[in-house]
Order: sequence, then structure tokens, then C-alpha cells
Amino acid sequence: MSEVFDLTCDLIARPSVTPEDAGCQAMIATRLAASGFTNEHLRLGEVDNFFATHGSGDGPVLVLLGHTDVVPPDPCEAWASDPFAPEIRDGVLYGRGAADMKGSVAAFVVALERFVAGHPDHPGTVALLLTSDEEGDAIDGVRRVANIFKERGQRIDWCITGEPSSKETLGDLLRVGRRGSLSATLNVKGVQGHVAYPDKARNPIHQAMPALSELAARQWDMGYETFPPTSLQISNIHAGTGANNVIPGELQVLFNLRYNPHWDAPRLEAECEAVLHAHGLEYDIHWYRSGEPFHTPEGPLRAAAREVLAEFAGAAPEESTGGGTSDARFIAPLGTQCIEIGPVNASIHKVDENVRVADLERLPDLYLALIERLMS
Repeated sequence: MSEVFDLTCDLIARPSVTPEDAGCQAMIATRLAASGFTNEHLRLGEVDNFFATHGSGDGPVLVLLGHTDVVPPDPCEAWASDPFAPEIRDGVLYGRGAADMKGSVAAFVVALERFVAGHPDHPGTVALLLTSDEEGDAIDGVRRVANIFKERGQRIDWCITGEPSSKETLGDLLRVGRRGSLSATLNVKGVQGHVAYPDKARNPIHQAMPALSELAARQWDMGYETFPPTSLQISNIHAGTGANNVIPGELQVLFNLRYNPHWDAPRLEAECEAVLHAHGLEYDIHWYRSGEPFHTPEGPLRAAAREVLAEFAGAAPEESTGGGTSDARFIAPLGTQCIEIGPVNASIHKVDENVRVADLERLPDLYLALIERLMS
């Protein structure tokens, strides 16, 4: 087939279920070293991270950002073929990671090889940053690597993440930002007792319901530029012993906020806790800050991406800040402009994950056009 197809298949065949890398980064390092890249391996905890650079001196720094880990393929028996044995059916390549995001990683590698071969003395620095902890806890991956970069003064001007962003056709959507994500585990304390003697107990469900209703119904904002309004969603509620005649002694609630740049995590935490306090709850709460929102304004990166995607898709792309989170949330605080461009995302994290071979074959050309526009 082609270089990008063969490399994608080689990557899919390595069962790199998060946080395992299964040798993907070592294979890529060998290829890039042959093209003159300087490789750095950063093993942090149980996570493999890899940073390859080409170029030096003055000029912009462009980083292509990806991950080699994948989500578990379970239930494997539901797949039409082995999830780690890449297979083509009717012009579509099937395998875990085909779309998210081993196809993009392979295309990054091929595009970088072609760029430095054609522009050996290019200005600035082009780089590839990979982790094996994007699909997992995201603790020892790009989050920690970004802190290392900050400590040593590593500048990154532009970052292109290969997340599968397209909706129907390759290049029909340009991700120019992401919402922040803040999760909470709330424990409301009550007093256990018999339902026939409520005066001798304190029901945490009854106490918490008005506060939870207020939080769920609140209109946090009206949105921000291309960002949707901030949303709080309660994802799980648990209390009780399973018996219908026992008032529970504790209630646990899980909820998440997806928020735009009107907010940051400390302010949202304070707002939520003020509501809980106002309702007189006895509680403790644990917050997990997944990442702050980021937004790339108009500038060279966004303009170049818009032009290239219009050429590939035949029309100007939709410019969006939707979706979940990505590792770009850790790079943006370095002062970096970040965008996300990748294949169609309809099958990601699903049984029979796939990418159209025709789209895969075009990806290196798309990334190469972007690199040349920015760095030549």
C-alpha cells in the first residue's frame, strides 16, 4: 500500500492499551533518528513519553502532538475481526486505534520525514510529542511533560494535535479550543436510622436534593465566542444499604462541569461549595481538575489551517470548540496556540473502530501542507 498505511498497521498490531506503549514509540524513534531528528525518551511513572525535534536556532517551534495508547477493545468477541490485527474491508481499515489516533501518529511521522527531506535547512524547529497516557489518567503523560518543558524554558509557538476531529469528511472541522473539565465527588453526611422513626435520623438524600437541584438548574453563562454555555451534569448518585426501611447515613454524588473561558476551576469550586453551604449540608468534597479551557484566536496557525482544510475538504471547515478534552489542554498554558485536526471520529472508542483508507492516505499530505505553510 503506502508508507502511512504500513506504519498505521504496524502501530495497530501493537496492543498498547493505556498506559502501555507496547514499543510504538521506540519504532517511531528509530525512523525519525534516520531522518536526523534528536530523540528524547521521558519515562515518567508507568508512562512512556517521547519528544523528537529537528532544527534549531531562531524561528518558530511547531509541535505535532499525539498518543500511542488506546482504550481497551472489550468486548473483543463483538468485533468482526481481531482488534489488534488490522484488516481492510470495503476500503476501510479496522483496528483499535485506527482513528484514535494511530492513523494520525503515522501520518505525523511520514509528514515530518517528507518535510525535513525537502527542507533540510528549514527555519525554526519541528517536533513530535507522544505519550502513552492520554486515554488513561493523564497524570504522567503530557501533563508532566509540559511541566518539564516549563521548568527548562522550552518554547512552543504552535501545536497541532491529531485527535480525530472531522465529522463526515476529512477536514470538515477545525478544533480551535476545548472546554475545561472539572469533576467532583461529593459526600453528604446524614444519620442512619429506621424509616419509621425519621425524627431519630437525618436523611442526606432529602437534605441534598434542593442543593443539587439548584446546581443542576443554574445557567452558568451564555457561552463564550465559539464555546457553548457552561454545563453541570450529575453523573451518579449512590446511597443506602439496599433495604427499603433504612434511612441512609451517607449520600455520594458524582458530577462534572464542562466550562468555557468565562470560568476557571477555583471559581467554579467556590461557587458550588457556596451553594452546598447555603443549604446547610454537612459534607466533604473532592475536586479533580482535568484541565482549563483554551482558545486559539485568529493568527497564523488558525489561518493556515483554515486554508489547508478548505483545499482538502472543498469548503471552509467548521471552527469548533466542542467535544471532550485533549492533551492540548496541557500545552496551551505554555503560551502555545493549539488546534486539532484529524480523521473522522464516528467510530472512536467503539467496537470495530475504523478509518477510511482514502482518508488515511491523504493525512500525511494534509499535515505536510500545514507544516510547509507555517515553517517554510
